Amino acid sequence: MVKIAVLGPIPRDTIYTHQDEVIQKYGCVTHPVIALSKLLGEEGSVIPITHVHQIDFDPILEVFEPYSNIETTHIGNKEDKGTVIELRFLDQNNRLEKQTACMKPILPEDISDLDDIDAYVFVPITDFEISLSTLRHIKKHKKGLIIFDAHGPTTTMSMTGDRYRKFWVDMDEWLPYIDVLKMNLEESQACWFKNEYEYEEMTSYEEDKTDHLDAMAEHVLSKGVTYFYVTLDSRGCVVYYREDNTTVKKFIKSVFMKDVIDTTGCGDSFAGGLAYGFSLYKDPIKAAQYANTLGALRTQGKTFEVFKNKTETNKLISDHY
Repeated sequence: MVKIAVLGPIPRDTIYTHQDEVIQKYGCVTHPVIALSKLLGEEGSVIPITHVHQIDFDPILEVFEPYSNIETTHIGNKEDKGTVIELRFLDQNNRLEKQTACMKPILPEDISDLDDIDAYVFVPITDFEISLSTLRHIKKHKKGLIIFDAHGPTTTMSMTGDRYRKFWVDMDEWLPYIDVLKMNLEESQACWFKNEYEYEEMTSYEEDKTDHLDAMAEHVLSKGVTYFYVTLDSRGCVVYYREDNTTVKKFIKSVFMKDVIDTTGCGDSFAGGLAYGFSLYKDPIKAAQYANTLGALRTQGKTFEVFKNKTETNKLISDHY
C-alpha cells in the first residue's frame, strides 16, 4: 500500500476569478490530497499534515469525509493558527494576493510518528510555513522521497497582509534535503538572480525568459537534488536529472484543456502528480505526465469533482502522450 503525506496550509480562500466570479473554498493541500485520493483508490492512502483554525477544523474534515483513504489524524487545531487568503485574478495566470492569517509552521514533531511514508509532498505558499529542520529530520530519520514546491520560499507577506514574490536567498541551505524540487518559471527567476540578474534589473516576471534554466539546473543538481522540474504554464514542463554524470533535460508537453475555469491549486496538484508517479513507477517522465494531467484537470472547474480515478486519468494520459 502506498502512503503519501502532503504538508502545507489549508487556507480558507476567497477567489475572485478573471471571469468576475467569486469562489470560496479550502485550498492548497486539499487539491493534491483529493487528487491523490481518487488516483490511489484502494492502492494507498493520503495524509494531510497541517495546522488550521479551530473554526475551520470541522468544515475541513467535512471536505475530506467522502474519501475513505484520506487519514485526517495529522490536521492540528490546538494552536488555533491557520491560513486565510484572498486572491484576485487579473487574467488567467496573474493575480493579487492578500493573507490575513498565518498557520503555525510544520515542525519535526508533527511527523514524528510517521515512519512508513513513501513520499512527502511539501506545498507551502508562504516562506515561514515549513521549517528546514523538518526536511532535515526526514532525511535523517525517514525513508520517504521529499518533493518540495518552491512557491513558499519565494513568497512573503507584509504586515498589512499583502503577498509578494521574494528572492530565495538561502536556497542552497535547503537543496541538500530535497529529492525532487518543483517550481514555476516565475519562481525560478526569483531563485537564480545571483547568477543572472542584478537586484535593480529583476523588477518583473519575464514569461519568455528560460535561458537561465540550464545553468540553474546544473547548480541545483550539484547540491543534491535528484530531479528538478520547472513548469512552463500552458506549454508543459521541463525536468533535469543526471545519468552517468551527465545532465539530462527532457520537455514534457502539457495536457491541453480548451476552457480554463480556475487555475488555483494547479501547482499544488502538479506536485501531487509527481508524488504519484514516483511512488508507483519510479519514473521522472511518467511522474511529469501525471503531474501535468492533475494540473490540467484542476483548471476544469470550481470543485474537487475535476479530479478523476486511476482509469480515467490513465486514459487522459494515453490520449495525450
